[in-house]
Amino acid sequence: MPQVLSRLALNRATLARQMLLQREETTALDALTRLAGLQAQVAKPPYLGLWTRLASFRREELRDLLQRRQAVRATAMRGTLHLMTAADYVRLRPTLQPMLTGAMTSVLRQRADTLDVPALVETAREFFDASPRTFTALRAHLMERFPDGDERAMGFAVRTHMPLVMVPNDSPWGYPADSDFAVARTWLGEPINGPERVEELVRGYLVAFGPATIADAQTWSGLKGLKAAFEALRRELVTFRDTNGRELFDLPDAPRPSEETAAPVRFLPEYDNLVLAHADRSRLIADEYRPRIVTRNLKVLATFLVDGLVAGTWKIERKGKAATLILEPFEALAAPIREALADEGLRALQFCEEDAQTFDLKIESPAA
Repeated sequence: MPQVLSRLALNRATLARQMLLQREETTALDALTRLAGLQAQVAKPPYLGLWTRLASFRREELRDLLQRRQAVRATAMRGTLHLMTAADYVRLRPTLQPMLTGAMTSVLRQRADTLDVPALVETAREFFDASPRTFTALRAHLMERFPDGDERAMGFAVRTHMPLVMVPNDSPWGYPADSDFAVARTWLGEPINGPERVEELVRGYLVAFGPATIADAQTWSGLKGLKAAFEALRRELVTFRDTNGRELFDLPDAPRPSEETAAPVRFLPEYDNLVLAHADRSRLIADEYRPRIVTRNLKVLATFLVDGLVAGTWKIERKGKAATLILEPFEALAAPIREALADEGLRALQFCEEDAQTFDLKIESPAA
């Protein structure tokens, strides 16, 4: 019979993969590979995501990787923007195309029926290859070429069918609010048309988030039908059961620390994959608190961990040169935990607001 892993055991295993049991002495490039990328709907969060996981991370390290084209910010898993190594993007982007095509048809519905996707992609390729430009400029160009077309639908078709990367600049977090885009194969000097590597995608997922179910991997990637890939890999993997009897897969040599392993307080940025990468997220957050970390417009709030679990959300309030970190815990916090959060939180605040002159922290009372 397969070993049963408790929620606490799954929690510690996931934290170990995510470099959240202790800050690790490794490079940002290596971390991006091991983490299977970082969600990057906004430019700033991946920097804090690396800071909270790495022992010696500096902003300049990630900006340099982006400028040297060793890392990219591009549409990937779940059809959302991710920051990942250029090598992983080139290798795995073709595997994600069925999911991206499905996302277009699901979102656009009948609006997709009138689109000539190959013509739109070729037009966009020529447009961006002439010079990196914004998506706003692309949509205007598409309307000139296809005046009877649906502007938003055409832009979405390009975004989901043409491998594009965002072009970094020298701004503090690497990208302006309205970034330019470039054709991925031009920017990276490599074709993005290799074979599908579904099994490789699954291995990478387990490195970063295992042990996990097939449903977990499908939730993270957005891809359906991953059962065949897991079955093809079964002889390479080990299996467990969770307390609900679901089959969990993992890599044989992946870390699975004991339940007694200490988990320090940690601050996670908005959209962190830690809270998005499983269908069953009870290993990291209680079900009753899940709605409190996602807003009505689907923004995923920044969170903090206490004993490995999401224990509240946080935000920064900036007034002139004064920066304040505001914590909103789900439940009352014991004094030692408040002290640990204050210590770690002020360091996080100083990293995020390095040009501020004063730093303060406020812990709100839990909501009734």
